[in-house]
Amino acid sequence: MAPRPAPPVLVSLPPASPGGWSAAARRSFEVALASVQESLQAWIALGWTYKRSARQQGIAELRQLWQEAIHDKAPGVSAAEVLDRLERKYQAIAEAAGTK
Repeated sequence: MAPRPAPPVLVSLPPASPGGWSAAARRSFEVALASVQESLQAWIALGWTYKRSARQQGIAELRQLWQEAIHDKAPGVSAAEVLDRLERKYQAIAEAAGTK
């Protein structure tokens, strides 16, 4: 879902506009502002709903993988071996970056 472009900046009119049209213009401005606020609130709610749904889907996938791993009877890799590999990997990255 692509983000919606920001609404243009609206400028209020001075209260002493000639010709008496300032009240009508001000009402139009207030209606437009209310519409933008409603639209923004709807987009915020939609984004929140989408984010929550994605998070719940990710948790469900993680639970499924966890259950598969629990029931998998294949031999695993020892924790010490995994930690040694990670330590070597990050040590190599640090050395390549010139920090130690």
